[in-house]
Amino acid sequence: MTALATLQSIDAETLHRKMTGEHSPIIINALAKDAFLAKHIPGSINIPTENAEIAKEIIPYMDAEIVVYCANSDCDASPKLAQKLEEMGYTHVSDFEEGLAGWRKAGY
Repeated sequence: MTALATLQSIDAETLHRKMTGEHSPIIINALAKDAFLAKHIPGSINIPTENAEIAKEIIPYMDAEIVVYCANSDCDASPKLAQKLEEMGYTHVSDFEEGLAGWRKAGY
């Protein structure tokens, strides 16, 4: 799991607080479409890691606050997608390392 040095992480409580605040981040599930359809954080969108380039069509603002996640802390899809997004020029990308498992464990 190699990530850029600038990659920020976020925990479940902070993510939930941001989601319920005035300016919710764009939340991206980095898993394959079938995994996203089976389970995902409410309000999240699906951009599989291998399709990172579609972010340009969906998220036109390079300074948008973006949080990526995948299945759990052992999954490397979200840090890979976060790195790709940063390489594409997005400036405010965070990785929710605990993923869907951490979200559910936190009771959300």
